[in-house]
Amino acid sequence: MMCKPIGPRCNLDCKYCFYTEKEALFGEGEKYPMDHKVLEEYVRKYIQSQTAPEINFAWQGGEPTLMGLDFFRKAVALQKRYGRGRNISNSFQTNGILLDDKWCEFLAKEDFLVGLSIDGPREIHDKYRVDRGGNPTFDKVYDSMKRLQDWHVNYNTLSSVTRESGQDPLGIYGFLKSSGTQFMQFIPIVERIQDDDALELGLKLAEPPDLRSKDEPMDVMPWSVEPLQYGIFLSSIFDEWVKNDVGKIFVQLFDVALGAWMGQNPSLCNFSRTCGFAVAMEHNGDVYACDHYVYPDHYVGNIVKDSVEDIITNPRLAKFGADKWNALPQYCRQCDYLFTCHGGCPKNRFRKTPSGEPGLNYLCRGYKRFFKHVDPHMKRMAHLLRQGKPASDVMNLNLK
Repeated sequence: MMCKPIGPRCNLDCKYCFYTEKEALFGEGEKYPMDHKVLEEYVRKYIQSQTAPEINFAWQGGEPTLMGLDFFRKAVALQKRYGRGRNISNSFQTNGILLDDKWCEFLAKEDFLVGLSIDGPREIHDKYRVDRGGNPTFDKVYDSMKRLQDWHVNYNTLSSVTRESGQDPLGIYGFLKSSGTQFMQFIPIVERIQDDDALELGLKLAEPPDLRSKDEPMDVMPWSVEPLQYGIFLSSIFDEWVKNDVGKIFVQLFDVALGAWMGQNPSLCNFSRTCGFAVAMEHNGDVYACDHYVYPDHYVGNIVKDSVEDIITNPRLAKFGADKWNALPQYCRQCDYLFTCHGGCPKNRFRKTPSGEPGLNYLCRGYKRFFKHVDPHMKRMAHLLRQGKPASDVMNLNLK
């Protein structure tokens, strides 16, 4: 359950952001900071619902640091109170603007895993990631990354891939690597232009598609990465990684793909056979099927009023999760890479197949390009792992 304690509020004005405009859904008089009652009910009910040996709390936004340190101190205290000795961890996504030594001391002490949004070197990062006054933010974010390293906070970087940044994969990868980052995510930016439904809700971006819609596909916003471009972007980074960095640098999508080549259901929701496993909870306790689906039609409960069990067994959530597979076009079902893609994120399935079926992923061409490119290397690494050898041995094989 991804918790958004400050709702869509943020101290940046990233031009491609899909979430800050969600303020329009909650009304002008809405009080965004999560109050103590909602926080306590969330922590208590979430812990009680878990049977796994480790319980993870995921905090996102908007920008969660706007809640202030005291909020998260209270959250940790509640986790310890209701956890009664159970193993509890926290992950935390931030733009890094407010991270100072006090924040980093807390994050290190409580062993938070931090996801830091940084798109690449200065000229790439500052293209879209600006503050409310339109000012660049690279220096503040880079300083925060170094501060996280100095405090030995576990962190990974999240880099959005746009039409502009997609032109420089090795520049971005090289920058992150030279900056000391070991764990990286490269997230494709794909947003559709406003339609009548979005206009009625007061939003600038279209909500996710009906997977069975036979309407003509809509255009995307100009910053959206192009499909083949994204595949080439990933392939270029992969070529550098598989030669030099396996076992030293960890790229989320490469790890997920390797798991699929090992015969596992992909661990990332984008590529799993079905979805609905990562619900999003807003500041007021309202829960939605996914943070890309925070719209009235995808409301599945409220953490104060409902139990976690009732929320996750909501028929609307069950249908949402099953539709990913049930609405998959025949074109995808016959694809060589179905085992690792499963149609991709439903949010991006708004194109038509060559035969005119709805529900094809906008990024399909790029994914195919990438999966075909990495196939020989993935097979080698999977073979090594089955032999009890490290995947990094593939680098020796590549030299022969």
